[in-house]
Amino acid sequence: MSFAENLKKLPGISHLAAINLLDAEGNTVATIENKPGSAGSVAVYNHLAQTYGAITPQAALKGIEIYAEHSEDAKLHPGKHPNIDRLIQLAAEGKTLRAKHVFAV
Repeated sequence: MSFAENLKKLPGISHLAAINLLDAEGNTVATIENKPGSAGSVAVYNHLAQTYGAITPQAALKGIEIYAEHSEDAKLHPGKHPNIDRLIQLAAEGKTLRAKHVFAV
């Protein structure tokens, strides 16, 4: 399935302004804003956080699968897809990030 097809199966994100990703110490290491160009990533990370409770290595592998054709492009061009690169890194390093939702006002 393509990324676009996978996105259609994920929960809606209109209530979210962004997702903050926090490390083990509670520091924000990344923010993914719900705006054109990154809304799909908000949907993916939101789904992973809801399903796994955090962005665990197992969640990261599922996220790489959801990104479909974009994951292969990310592997071929590191830095082009930072939200996928992050998942690849989490899976490889066995690390977990917590997701904190920022709700739209």
